[in-house]
Amino acid sequence: QVQLAESGGGLVQPGGSLRLSCAASGRIRSIADMGWYRQAPGKQRELVATITSGGSTEYADSVKGRFTVSRDNAKNTVYLQMNSLKPEDTAVYHCHVRARWLSMSDYWGQGTQVTVSS
Repeated sequence: QVQLAESGGGLVQPGGSLRLSCAASGRIRSIADMGWYRQAPGKQRELVATITSGGSTEYADSVKGRFTVSRDNAKNTVYLQMNSLKPEDTAVYHCHVRARWLSMSDYWGQGTQVTVSS
């Protein structure tokens, strides 16, 4: 089993910044994709950003140029640097990891609240 420990959410004013972290631990032979999804009240969960084991990234159009996803493979940790935050970025942010032990499986964090408000 794989455990994901998220941190870094909170309340921030519009235009501010936050950095989310997600550390994976447990039975892991290798990690493929890592990333972040978010879900706002009354909306479906959506992709925010992902990063492959080779460092290729993908972003939602709404966050391009403001958010940066990165990973530390030695620490099995993925980060999301969020700058120029807007009220519409308010959501619960969930970490996602695709990892292999005996087979490749998807794992989700419990979520961390990000609230952008003045």
